[in-house]
Amino acid sequence: MQRVLVFGTFDVVHPGHIHLFKEAKKFGDELFVVVARDETVLKIKGKLPLHDEKERLRQVNSLDVVNKAVLGNKGDKFKVIEKLKPNIICIGYDQNSFNNTLQEELLKRNLSVKIIKFDKGHLPEVYKSSKIKNKFGL
Repeated sequence: MQRVLVFGTFDVVHPGHIHLFKEAKKFGDELFVVVARDETVLKIKGKLPLHDEKERLRQVNSLDVVNKAVLGNKGDKFKVIEKLKPNIICIGYDQNSFNNTLQEELLKRNLSVKIIKFDKGHLPEVYKSSKIKNKFGL
């Protein structure tokens, strides 16, 4: 059984996220999604998400394509990888902060995980959380 893992904030779940989940799931049998903690989002993006972590987790878990969504770890954000033991990690086209040290951390922890970085999103000029929020003045 191949387990695929995806990470993200998923503040406003939109068709671009659904596309990411469907594309990632093509690489395995199970899709697990790690939803970023509020404090992690604040640290990376400089502001809190519109929806808190529990609401974002609930939204992602409600999607049929997702087998299970979990919150990321506080502190050591790589611990969740050790716990879930994915075979593959898919990285979105616009994710940079997490994947800069990902390969190095996997090696340090003796984890053999294939990393797939998507090179484009699904209509990113339309379906990007920041653009959607700006459109509605959020």
